[in-house]
Amino acid sequence: MRTIIIVTGLLLLLTVEILHIYFIMPFPGSQHNNSIGFAYWLDNNIWWVRTITLLTLIYPVILFFRNTRIWKKVLLATGLLLYAVVFYFFNFRFKADKMFYQSVHSRFATAQTNEISNNKLVIGLVVNGEAKAYPVQLIGYHHQVRDTVGNMPVMVTYCTVCRTGRVFSPVVNGKNETFRLVGMDHFNAMFEDQSTKSWWQQATGIAVAGPLKGASLQELPSTQATLAAWLRQYPGSMVLQPDTVFSKQYADLADFDNGTIKSGLEKRDSGSWQFKSWVIGVTHNKVSKAYDWNHLVSAGLIQDSLPGLPMVLVLEKDSASFHVWNRQVKGNDLQFIQDTTRVAFHDLNTGSTWNMSGQCISGALAGVQLQPVPAYQEFWHSWRTFHPKTLR
Repeated sequence: MRTIIIVTGLLLLLTVEILHIYFIMPFPGSQHNNSIGFAYWLDNNIWWVRTITLLTLIYPVILFFRNTRIWKKVLLATGLLLYAVVFYFFNFRFKADKMFYQSVHSRFATAQTNEISNNKLVIGLVVNGEAKAYPVQLIGYHHQVRDTVGNMPVMVTYCTVCRTGRVFSPVVNGKNETFRLVGMDHFNAMFEDQSTKSWWQQATGIAVAGPLKGASLQELPSTQATLAAWLRQYPGSMVLQPDTVFSKQYADLADFDNGTIKSGLEKRDSGSWQFKSWVIGVTHNKVSKAYDWNHLVSAGLIQDSLPGLPMVLVLEKDSASFHVWNRQVKGNDLQFIQDTTRVAFHDLNTGSTWNMSGQCISGALAGVQLQPVPAYQEFWHSWRTFHPKTLR
C-alpha cells in the first residue's frame, strides 16, 4: 500500500507539472485541442495540488527509506530527482515569460538617426497625429511592447507563430493594465492581465479564460509595411530601435520577415492555402474573407466586395507592403487597374491616378483619399482558426 501511494503521488506530481505548461506551449499535439479551460484551472490550482500531494507523500517516503533495501531506496531517490528536474524545467525554462522577456531599454529614433534597415517590416501606428513604427523583428521576440502614442497608452503585439500583428489599448475597466506573456492557444500568444489574471488572445484581443472571459480589448488601427513605405507616408515617424540586451534573440528572427526563417513554427509554406501559407484577412459586418498572398503578388491588385464594402487590395513594388481600401468614392464603386510600374494605380471610372498612400494625385478625383480597411497578413492556419466561417 505504501508503495502504491508513493508511485501514484509521484506520477500525479509529474503529470500536473508537465500538463500545466504542455497545454499552453507548442509541444507536439498541444495546440490542436480546446483545452484552455482545463489549462487555466490547472494553472490556478497547481499549488494546492502540489501541497496536498507532497504532504501525503512525506510519511510514506520516510518509512520507505527506513525499511527497504538499498536498490529500492535508489529507485525512489531517482524518482524524486526526476520530479525535481521536471519541476525546474517546466517552471523556470519552458514557461513563456521565462523564454521571452520585455525590453529593458525602449529607444526611438527619427528617420535620420534610425538604425533599422528600410526593407524591414514594421507595424505602424498613428494616434492623435503622432506616428510610430515598431519593427516586427523586435516585437516578434518580445511579443508585446508598451508605449504611449499621441498621449494614449498602447500595447503593440506580435505573434510570430501566427504572423499576427495587433495593437490594443491596454485599458481594462478604466485601468491601464499590465500584461505578461503566459503561453499560447491554438498557436496564438496569450497574455495574462495583472489584476484579474484573465487570459487574453493576441489575435482577437478577447479574454478566453478567467473572470473577464468574453471581454475584448479595444483594437487600434495599425499598418504592416516596410519601414521605407511607412516613412514615405509618415516621414516624421519615430522608429523603435533594438535593445542591445537582446541582440542574439533579434538575430534569430532576422529571416522572419520574408518567411525563410529556419523555425518550423515560423517558416512560410510557399504554396497557397497550406497550413503556414500567407493570406490577407479582412472582416466587415461579421463576414470574414482571406485572400491568397501568392495571388496578390502575381496580380498586384485585387478587387472584391464584402457585404456593404467594395474594396481593393494593392501590393506595393517591394512585394511586402500591402493596402486594403474602400473603393467607394462619392457613392460610386470605382474600378481599378494596376499600373505596370506598381508605384501607382488607376480607376477606370474617371481615368484618375492614385498613389500607394491611397490618394488621388491626378485626374477628376485629384485630392480624394481612399479610406483604409483593417486587414492583416498572417498564416492561413491562424486566420481560419480565429475566423472559422471565413470565405476565401
